[in-house]
Amino acid sequence: MPHPPPIEDIHGDNSVLRLHGPLIISNLFDFQSRVRSNTSRLLILDLSDVPYIDSAGIGALAGAYVNHSKDNRKLALVGVTDRVLDALRITRIDVFFRLFDSLAAAEEAAASNGF
Repeated sequence: MPHPPPIEDIHGDNSVLRLHGPLIISNLFDFQSRVRSNTSRLLILDLSDVPYIDSAGIGALAGAYVNHSKDNRKLALVGVTDRVLDALRITRIDVFFRLFDSLAAAEEAAASNGF
């Protein structure tokens, strides 16, 4: 069975990037490029398959937040594992993100203008 790519673009009503594997310095350049090129009003990052994140990955998420908020666009995180959430809390950037347990919950909030 082939492995999924490190980052999948999921097409639907919203722009979704689904990450597979850790978000670390050795693989974050593709992530940063995709986030920067995204111009949708809402970008949902599905982190349900991200087991851990290093300081460079945390910086990339902070950069994604800044990139979207400066243009008054929204960013949501879906399926954040306990280990990743702990890293976000320790660095105190968890407060910048809307967190959802599932893609369906994030899309429902977006559809009802819950952002």
